[in-house]
Amino acid sequence: MSLSWSSWTRTTRVIAGTATALAVLTACGGNGDSGTSKDLSGPVTITFWGWAKGSKDVVDAFNASHKDIRVTFEEIPSGTAGGYAKISNAVKAGNAPDLVSIEYSSLPEFVSSGALQDIGDQFTEQDRAKLLPQAVELTTLGGKSWAVPFDAAPQAFYYRKDLFAKYGVAVPRTWDEFKSAAEKVKKADAKARIATFFPDDPTTFEAMAWQAGAQWFKAENDTWKIDTTDPATTKVANFWQGLLDADLVHKNASFSPEWTGSLKNGTTIGYLGASWGAGVLKGTLPEQSGKWAVAPMPNWGTPASGMLGGTSFAVTKGSGKKAAAVEFAEWMSTTEAGVKARISSGTSSAFPAATALRPVAKSVFDASYYGGEDIYALFEQSGATIQQNWAWGPTTGTTNTTIKDQFGRIAKGGPTLADAVKAGHDATVAELTKRGLKVEG
Repeated sequence: MSLSWSSWTRTTRVIAGTATALAVLTACGGNGDSGTSKDLSGPVTITFWGWAKGSKDVVDAFNASHKDIRVTFEEIPSGTAGGYAKISNAVKAGNAPDLVSIEYSSLPEFVSSGALQDIGDQFTEQDRAKLLPQAVELTTLGGKSWAVPFDAAPQAFYYRKDLFAKYGVAVPRTWDEFKSAAEKVKKADAKARIATFFPDDPTTFEAMAWQAGAQWFKAENDTWKIDTTDPATTKVANFWQGLLDADLVHKNASFSPEWTGSLKNGTTIGYLGASWGAGVLKGTLPEQSGKWAVAPMPNWGTPASGMLGGTSFAVTKGSGKKAAAVEFAEWMSTTEAGVKARISSGTSSAFPAATALRPVAKSVFDASYYGGEDIYALFEQSGATIQQNWAWGPTTGTTNTTIKDQFGRIAKGGPTLADAVKAGHDATVAELTKRGLKVEG
């Protein structure tokens, strides 16, 4: 295990603890047809849905190098932008693809709904040993293996170093410094802002709550303890409410034309994202090569990070091609060829869960976009500071849909971020109760 990730130990104990509560839910997961062997007797075609950058390049490389399995790829919207709804609807209709991308945060929801297959008979202990143990635990629920982990996603702050220098703004190390920097940016250019609040993406807010030390879900024995209105979350909500009220940040949908346009014209000069964001900026704004740099996420006085996203690959319950689907998923996640194919696309900066492949990713990623900065070293440092107590529950869809709807209504004199998070709390408790689970919160 990479020592820089030792701070995850307690986190994963908490996550592993959710297995107790999830065990009563995982019985409805499908078994599918595992196939007799990974040595398939003839060509088989599998379908794969995903949205991670570089996915098509990975599929093309796999198809060019494998004769027994052929992958048909369909790019779908990111999970919170409609991808998860598309997957869920396809599973219910009986026409789901064989393999799907699912972020760690949403995996328990799909498992509890019976949408996925246990892949433990194909994704063996030997296979799992290639991956960060903590990432494996994120995909192990109820004592069963539900997905192949691909990456980890510590937070990072991307900023236009040329405009920071022009405006005389120091790179903020703390959130207090971030607010001061935001004020300086606005004063220097009335149209410019240091960053953007994404009303359509609760996961960015959740990562910041995670960073602050929040723990929304906690499983003890057969009871879910829910707390989305704890002091850490309240601190984050009040901080961002202040930024919004003072018009110190933009408010645009993530990756929208408005957001992209503001990056292109320099009216947004920073992006609070994760390790995979380096590839997003590089692919979205190639003309700004050399103008961007990466820094650790601003913190509350002590270096800390949450995790924003993180992808795994899961086999849907209706697939009769589990062996082939898992073989492809493992090729993407655990082989040098798979990682090289994705990173060399120029659009991905994935931070592999296969720790041995991180040097491969670093060697393939063209860091000239960031002035030659060793961004993978920064990701390692940020990963080492990931807060320890966060865990995901089985109702992420309900929680995030409610918060997203409320975030969209936030305005001066109207609902606040705290109101939105409280609504998410209430909806989560109601949904767990509806499912017949014991809840405190």
